[in-house]
Amino acid sequence: MTSADEDAAAQTIVLAFAADPMARWTWPQAHQYLAAMPRMVRAFASKAYSSGSAYCTDGYAGVALWLPPGVNSDEEGLGAVIDSTVEKSLRPETDALFEQMAAYHPTEPHWYLPLIGADPAHQGEGLGEVLMTYALARCDRDHAPAYLESSNPRNIPFYERHGFERLGAIQVGLSPTLVPMLRPAR
Repeated sequence: MTSADEDAAAQTIVLAFAADPMARWTWPQAHQYLAAMPRMVRAFASKAYSSGSAYCTDGYAGVALWLPPGVNSDEEGLGAVIDSTVEKSLRPETDALFEQMAAYHPTEPHWYLPLIGADPAHQGEGLGEVLMTYALARCDRDHAPAYLESSNPRNIPFYERHGFERLGAIQVGLSPTLVPMLRPAR
């Protein structure tokens, strides 16, 4: 995909994460989630488009936004989204979550998957499998590790089938647990 596809791809991710434990803990009210999540998607992964590592299936039913080695999320943009959309009482916990995420992030060059998802109307059709297989082939060509944080325990077996290993658990206060996962270089 290119930047021209960004709005359509972001809409798919917003739908895919509508029941995600971490997203809905962060923005529990529907209006909060719908206002904040598109901005979060852009801050987390918009550099995937200019990096040639934003992938989708036909009709944007499934989307994967990868960041290649050396390319990072928009940290300033992430902070602005959190500061302007998350309830003040929750900010110390969200700040601590991001700190823990940074501690698990590999220091060696790696591919990072901030977001992958399918429109709920198309979940269970193997779109994630297609997107993951395609992207991991690129990681393997580069002989580079791949890293992600799973925000939904339901998805962990999917990532494990693709060679990702759990590195630990990230949890603060009453937050759901994020699971950092690494797929070693092949």
